[in-house]
Amino acid sequence: MKRMKKHALATVLGTTLILTSVVPAIQAEQALPDISDWAVETLHEGEKYGIFPMEWYYDGFQSTISMERLNSLLNLTDQKIASLNLPKNDQFKPANVEGDNTRGDIVKRLYNLVAPYDANASQDPVAYLQARQVLQGSDKGLMLDQKATTQQAVLFAARLIKDTYAQAEQGAKGVAWVVEDEDTKIYLLGSIHLGIPDLYPMHPKLTTAFNESQGLFVEANLLDPEGANYYIEKAMYTDGTTIQDVLSEETYQKLGKMAKELGIPMEALQTQKPWLISNELSLLASDDAFGLSAQEMAAHGIDMQFLLSAMLQQKPIYELEGVQAQVDMFDSISAEAQDQALADVLDILLNPSDKTIDENNALLGEWFTSWKLGDAEGFAKSFNAIEGESSEQNAMLFGKRDEDMAQKIATVLEEDKGTYFLVVGAGHFLVDKNIRYHLEEKGYKVVPFYQSTNPH
Repeated sequence: MKRMKKHALATVLGTTLILTSVVPAIQAEQALPDISDWAVETLHEGEKYGIFPMEWYYDGFQSTISMERLNSLLNLTDQKIASLNLPKNDQFKPANVEGDNTRGDIVKRLYNLVAPYDANASQDPVAYLQARQVLQGSDKGLMLDQKATTQQAVLFAARLIKDTYAQAEQGAKGVAWVVEDEDTKIYLLGSIHLGIPDLYPMHPKLTTAFNESQGLFVEANLLDPEGANYYIEKAMYTDGTTIQDVLSEETYQKLGKMAKELGIPMEALQTQKPWLISNELSLLASDDAFGLSAQEMAAHGIDMQFLLSAMLQQKPIYELEGVQAQVDMFDSISAEAQDQALADVLDILLNPSDKTIDENNALLGEWFTSWKLGDAEGFAKSFNAIEGESSEQNAMLFGKRDEDMAQKIATVLEEDKGTYFLVVGAGHFLVDKNIRYHLEEKGYKVVPFYQSTNPH
């Protein structure tokens, strides 16, 4: 039984952690957020901090912030800064606040959150936050007496958090390495396709390496609409085949029971392929586990963060595999293996009392902690503990893929010049005979990022 649970757990996590990298691009919010173009990059990063819900974008984001929203924003900002455990000046005297929701008043309230940790803090909140680039103003001046919009308040808070973490040289370190030859350097970052606010901000050395790189390599460019269209096309039967035709009777009955519990008509599932249903259902195993929906956790994934950052910085994006290749990989799994994978997911969701979902989320929690601390050894130990028995799906997720990606990385080192940043699933750096192994077999030295002589 324990071995079966471990295999089922590996199935759920394996399916979730590769295919959730495709889903967010397809299931993205269709409504347009009410935000200023010039603010997008800061807001994109700030939304990952967990200090405001993204629903605010669609509900009066450019209107005067309410006291309820402001108090929530400031409380969460305070928690984010306090979590750094910086030494505090007990003699600090806070600035007087009016509580009138003006830009100037919010500046004072933010000053009162961060200045106690800065022994050299100016006694002038406006000058202090201007110096830290939190308060920037416009051609109309600082407009301190003007009521603050939700967007303005969020920008102030996001800038303050980012700068505070940078000055403290703290933030999530990730599991990262560097490989280089005489004229090319590639930063290698192991990703988790799901994420939580604790993974943000990232360590300034990591973000500096990305910012100074001339291009981003990923498994698949999720922002390419052609990939999303291909995913939808390949995930459905178009030749008259139905899900009932390809599943065993036992798995089909389990699917019917699950559909009934979710209030989904079986007719809606008839043309969907088993691997698509496995993906959609496997997301439910992590739903609300960390105070976020499964879709929100996917949006917090490391891959998505760097992809969007690259797009906003107009940095070239290169694919090691591509969405089409990943979709084809799942579509090529035998009918028997797809049936087994779906059955494993259904068993977990239909029998939550066996605590398998709790084990699933505990493992994710371990991975988040290891990633935040930059503990590659701990991550590898936890990750490889769920490998379980060999299966067609396990063989598909790693092995040949790692060898192929390592070859493409070696080709870049041999043929290109410059500095690049690469993000792929952390497992590809941690399993037996992983990407690092294949690069070292080719004669390259792969050095831990924070031990490299010049991580910048």
